[in-house]
Amino acid sequence: MNRIRSVFEKAASEGRSALIIYLCGGDPSAEDSVALIQAAFAAGADIVELGVPFSDPAADGPAIQLASERALAAGASLRSVLQIARDVRAESEGALLLFGYLNPLLAYGPAALSDIKAAGVDGLLVVDLPLEEASELREEAAQCELAWVPLVAPTTPAERADRIAKTATGFLYSVSMTGVTGGACESLGEAGARARKLSETSGVPVAVGFGVRTGGDARDLSQGGASGVVVGSAAVRAIAAENTTEARCAALGALVRELREGCEAN
Repeated sequence: MNRIRSVFEKAASEGRSALIIYLCGGDPSAEDSVALIQAAFAAGADIVELGVPFSDPAADGPAIQLASERALAAGASLRSVLQIARDVRAESEGALLLFGYLNPLLAYGPAALSDIKAAGVDGLLVVDLPLEEASELREEAAQCELAWVPLVAPTTPAERADRIAKTATGFLYSVSMTGVTGGACESLGEAGARARKLSETSGVPVAVGFGVRTGGDARDLSQGGASGVVVGSAAVRAIAAENTTEARCAALGALVRELREGCEAN
């Protein structure tokens, strides 16, 4: 079974939410990224969303935009991010989800998804690809045995959310609020309850992201019923505040441990 779905089955059997940590590939360097991903897994992350830095993001807030800028300035690309994945996979069986936008996949060329799979990645999330335009890439992902992770928003009508959920082969990513990453969500408990309801009706795990910063936030989502908890901007900020690889890994590890405790507080 794909590692991503296995993660959710294991977390559910343990009575907790899965913890998903976003890290921008190449921020601040490829070498740091490998060390940071390993540190996240060691501290309790179930899945790492490995972000492909992009110059024109639509959903990313200031912290992740700056991470992308740092990574791109250091020469990061989809190819270098796949090398990061290969380096991680050589040492770890942790689940990896590639997170990004459509343009870098198109620029890479026809071999993009097969190379993503060969690098040891388990799933794909393309944030700017709506349901009506995703079928071709989704079918190719299935052929490459990559889990497909679509998104829904609080404003997505119930009927459309159900149709989107039916395309998920990894999990469904439920955005907790309107806006971009890094903002504050007023009611994560409600977002968790919405995720639980959608999971019950669709039969797929539903993870909630955007606005999750602390162990308390993770607890609210987990107790609300979210299958998973996604944290990105808080992780990126913790890394950016430090000046050495060792300090970055320590700061990230401390945050992940706090979040993991929140995911287990059911």
